Amino acid sequence: MTTRCFWIIPFLVLLNVVPGRAQDAARIILSGTVRGAHGETLPGASVAVPALATGTAADSVGHYRLPLPPGRVQLVVTSIGYRTITRDLNLTKSQRLSFDLEESNQELGEVLVTGSVSLEQKLKTTQMGVEHLSIREAKLLPALFGEVDILKTLQLKPGVQSGGEGTSGLFVRGGSADQNLVLLDNTVVYNPNHLFGLFSVFNSDAVQSVDLYKSGFPAQFGGRLSSVVDVKLREGDRQKYVTTGGIGLISSRGTFEGPINKGKGSFIVSGRRTYFDIFTRAINKRNERKPDYSPIPDYYFYDLNAKANYTLGEKDQLFLTGYLGRDVFGFSSNNGFNFSFQWGNTLGSLRWNHVFSPKLFVNTTASVSDYKYTLTNKLDQFSFTLGSRITDYSGRTDFEYTPNDRHQLKFGAMLTQHTFGVGRLDANSADGRVNFGSDINYYGQDGALYASDNYKATDKLQLEGGLRLSGFRSGDNQYGGLEPRAAARYSLNDKTSFKLNYALMYQYVHLVTNSGATLPTDIWYPSRLRVKPQRSQQVSGGGSFLLFGGKYLLTNELYYKWGRNQVDFRDGAQLFANPDLDAEFIFGKSWSYGNEVYLEKKTGRTTGWIGYTLAWSWRNFQPQNGTNGVNGGQDFHPNYDRRHNLTVVVIHQLNARLSLTASFIYTSGNLTTLPLGRFGVQDIPGSSVGIDPRPVPIYPDRNSYRLIPYHRLDLGAVYKIGSRRNQDLTLSIYNAYNRRNAYFVFFDTVRDKATDRVTGFAAKQVSLFPVIPSLTYNFRF
Repeated sequence: MTTRCFWIIPFLVLLNVVPGRAQDAARIILSGTVRGAHGETLPGASVAVPALATGTAADSVGHYRLPLPPGRVQLVVTSIGYRTITRDLNLTKSQRLSFDLEESNQELGEVLVTGSVSLEQKLKTTQMGVEHLSIREAKLLPALFGEVDILKTLQLKPGVQSGGEGTSGLFVRGGSADQNLVLLDNTVVYNPNHLFGLFSVFNSDAVQSVDLYKSGFPAQFGGRLSSVVDVKLREGDRQKYVTTGGIGLISSRGTFEGPINKGKGSFIVSGRRTYFDIFTRAINKRNERKPDYSPIPDYYFYDLNAKANYTLGEKDQLFLTGYLGRDVFGFSSNNGFNFSFQWGNTLGSLRWNHVFSPKLFVNTTASVSDYKYTLTNKLDQFSFTLGSRITDYSGRTDFEYTPNDRHQLKFGAMLTQHTFGVGRLDANSADGRVNFGSDINYYGQDGALYASDNYKATDKLQLEGGLRLSGFRSGDNQYGGLEPRAAARYSLNDKTSFKLNYALMYQYVHLVTNSGATLPTDIWYPSRLRVKPQRSQQVSGGGSFLLFGGKYLLTNELYYKWGRNQVDFRDGAQLFANPDLDAEFIFGKSWSYGNEVYLEKKTGRTTGWIGYTLAWSWRNFQPQNGTNGVNGGQDFHPNYDRRHNLTVVVIHQLNARLSLTASFIYTSGNLTTLPLGRFGVQDIPGSSVGIDPRPVPIYPDRNSYRLIPYHRLDLGAVYKIGSRRNQDLTLSIYNAYNRRNAYFVFFDTVRDKATDRVTGFAAKQVSLFPVIPSLTYNFRF
């Protein structure tokens, strides 16, 4: 066979004319959407014909496609937590057929609490390092202050670390927090945190499901190195108007949803607000006349989600999504000093779904994402304002083509226009003597083309290959590269499978931060002449095993990830309002590796999971740009490197009204740098203090000290009330045995009580949260 023939074969496959596959063209294609009773799509729902031993699972937006032979068949549609539908069909031609499943009322049945994907589907997929989380699962787990947080729930999965006590930041497989691509209905979220990282921006009442990709990244995702967090919002109830909400310890929330032209579309609007400021303002007002009173700062956050969908016809549907969130922090003193700090995201997207045929459909999305912060200081007649923002305008088109039951092709393109406001500074006085400002903006374009094929080679072997061509331009600087993706799954039998995958990723935008966790004042910065794109590669492999009749899934994954052009900053870097920020960067390499073991149970009255991770993470920054590098050019661990990480989650349905939950976490302590000693302390005769009350510390290698191990037990209970059980009381006990975990360590001066002389320094630990009980009332009418 000539070389030219090899190029022709892939096109013959697409046209269904490869010998041996002609029978697929004669098959009837059944396609459609699987939804729940309230109109929400059901990813992972099973559509099968048991008599023919064939079936398929709905994709991430509830679409399914099933090739079948002509004739009479009995179709069975199932989704965990919903009633099964059985339909007798006489198939004579390809057609679209959608299903609406009712929620199961069997409170103590075989299936009670579940994610969106069954254990069997996890076993059969080619993707590794993927975690599927439904909001129904997250709402049952104990939560800090009773505020359900999907990002904190993801921290309970193996390979995912938190940035510190109570924070919702994610550090995945040795990567930093800015290396996570966070999407809300295909729109990038640049700061997914409220309250300096204690809570995420995702309102649990508006979220349908979350997918976390730690490896084996599908080709349609790019722009980050460590993970993809893909959040899907609910679409609203298509049958009736419903009001839901909750009143908690620190916040209240409300949601209204219902049909648009009943049966044609639906909408959902959901809002949430904290009320710290109500109490702090009352306290400040009561004490404002006291001359020695120090006012308490005001703080609150709010967010608003909205989504609407409408069916234009049999083949067209529109989806509109919006999000607005703000954090507001303010302080006013008695001496005329005023400080305010605001930050938040604004997002919007319009998606058009068009079905060309049962084999081909397309999603086209236009979106805007804006994140900004503004910090203002005012003292009498003088004011000072500092701010930054990043704004994206994006468009993307994603096709999915299924020529036969062995191939599933995805291909598409995306383009983003970035505006980086890296430093806005204004200062002025009332008398006009001071009046100056600066505004530093950069622009960039980010684009990509991608294609992938999920190929079922045999009943035992499944392969997935993808290629992404990405590029970035900022001014006269252009970067680009090919990002190959590959995955394979081999099923030894119907209970055992082995998987391998590889991915290469580029990251063209960087988070300018000098701390271990992201803060609202961190700045997003583009790749430029001296700031090269970050790049990483990851290879992983492992096995999955269904145990005890398919009730348990055991997975074991090993990974190795290595990267270059990792970003840090030279000592003493000037990060704010700096027109030559490029000169502050230094670049190095990273590598991490580990083993993740995961045991999961999704069926029965008791469900949950156990996860354990053994991992190492490294960094190296050699001397450059006139600096000594980092740590003298020696290898070091980042502060979020943790050797051991154990999580245990148990959810038990005690009876028809009461669910009990518990989660336990044990991890190695954070790494930090503490001084070995100090010099410069010398007593002066006749003086009560040393020669230097601030002696110079002597530091060892970076992150050479590990804090005490972190462990915590959270307990929860959900009790359903009302005749229709449409209300509940949710009790959460955070840190149930009052463990005093280390948030950070500082050194305090030790003085002689008699002479007040400095005699030494003592390390002291700061702990953030003691035991915190909370009670939340939730309702649905």
